[in-house]
Amino acid sequence: MTIKDCIAPGDSIFCPRSHDYDYTDHCYGPDDDPTEFTNNLSPVSIIRQNSSHSSRSGADDNEDPNESISEKSDDDQAVLVPASTSYPDTEGGTSTLGTIFLIVNAALGAGLLNLPKAFDQAGGVVTAVLVQAMLLVFIMLALLILAQTANIDNSATLQEVMHTAAGVWGRRVTSVIVTVYCFGSCITFLIIIGDQFDRAFASLVGSEYCHTWYYNRDFVMPASSLLLILPLCYTKKIDFLKYASAFGVFIIIYVVALICVEYATGDHVPGPIKTKPDDWLDVFSVIPVICFGYQCHVSVIPIYSCMKHRNIKHFSVASTSAIAICVFTYTGAATFGYLTFGSTVSEDILTNYNAKKPSVMIALVAMGLKTYATYPILLFCGREGLSSIVKDFFVKDDTPSKEKSRRYTIATIWFVATILLAIEIPNIGAVIHVLGSFAAIFIFVFPGVCLLQTTLSRDHKLSTTKSRLTIILALIFVVLGFFLFGVVLTQGIKTDLSPASTESPPLCETEARGFRFYFNLFNVT
Repeated sequence: MTIKDCIAPGDSIFCPRSHDYDYTDHCYGPDDDPTEFTNNLSPVSIIRQNSSHSSRSGADDNEDPNESISEKSDDDQAVLVPASTSYPDTEGGTSTLGTIFLIVNAALGAGLLNLPKAFDQAGGVVTAVLVQAMLLVFIMLALLILAQTANIDNSATLQEVMHTAAGVWGRRVTSVIVTVYCFGSCITFLIIIGDQFDRAFASLVGSEYCHTWYYNRDFVMPASSLLLILPLCYTKKIDFLKYASAFGVFIIIYVVALICVEYATGDHVPGPIKTKPDDWLDVFSVIPVICFGYQCHVSVIPIYSCMKHRNIKHFSVASTSAIAICVFTYTGAATFGYLTFGSTVSEDILTNYNAKKPSVMIALVAMGLKTYATYPILLFCGREGLSSIVKDFFVKDDTPSKEKSRRYTIATIWFVATILLAIEIPNIGAVIHVLGSFAAIFIFVFPGVCLLQTTLSRDHKLSTTKSRLTIILALIFVVLGFFLFGVVLTQGIKTDLSPASTESPPLCETEARGFRFYFNLFNVT
């Protein structure tokens, strides 16, 4: 039995397995310990390159098979320089057109609602579009680098890609970052749900709606999420959400069309419109929103693993087309949204529109439904990342009952924690400022590490000009990624801690928000 036999067909959240079998039983015999194999697989790392290989150079032909597997895994040329960068066509795999659709669905989302405000903070449309154009070069290169690295070991997740490039600790660090990013994204989705309820109730009930406890967002958002989201968070697979995810793309397109139509036909009076940034540091304020908006790098490896024609040529066509669609969508919504309202644009642009209009109400309801269906997907990704960390450090002998208990415990704690934070955080901008810094890690640092590692393994002496230039590009990715992470995170924290006078006023003022709302509701002193 080879390691290839242990790759379950279609093992991805985007393409369900074609056979219903137990992965462990299929890959290993009844007397085999799966961890014995996985622990011996030690992908190459810059920190420990070829160390284990040299230590076994004198091994005889009768060495243990497990050691042979480990030795092959530590051979730089065998592991990090694949003989071929394409795989046979996958029966029932995703077509190139379907891949475009999946990447667009992974990228388009909550960032669209906050982008017009980011254009204002960055100094206007021209400045923001120029920054976006420069970042798009790295975003596209990063997708291709990750896909190329995924070909080496037929990786199906970003964690597996980083395992190939940086070993076990690379996988663990990636799992932590993915978990934190997904956790923050879930908070953002809950805030969006609250925003849509606020806008709808303000138009249907009146400006004093929040003084009625069952219209208050601090009650409606948790209660509706408890009924519509939590039951979906315990499932082992999320294949049943694929149709809702497909519908989400059309919802985003409808919102963009609404923004453009309101600019052309609406009677809105815009506030001051900037033509340049007030301070050069303001340029960095748009970076986290752009990174958050175009961040599909966590999802793109599972998508790539499901392609019918899994090769760089077809993936290049799919990723370029998908990003081009996202560019027109994001740029159109941000430009027309900012020009419609100017500096008075809200962190969530939909709250600027009058929900008494049927077209706006449809958008509010549609965005709410999309968010309810998207939250479980992000929780699934974060839950699996956190579960892998728990298994690495605390679980020795995993069983189905332990897995189920761990899954239910993580999902419950995750849901409660995001709800508590969402009712205390006033707007999505406060979260996106921080999430954008983590998105910079996915877009710059991880691809840079992959490019650096594969180049050193192919030509460790850097004997060719191509190798030296590639190393320079990899270092640019890594250094720029850490720089943007630090600057954007600092800028985001500074913005979040700034006086609330810079924020748009809430649609309805209450004496108590968050936890204090519940204290008053139940007369707790």
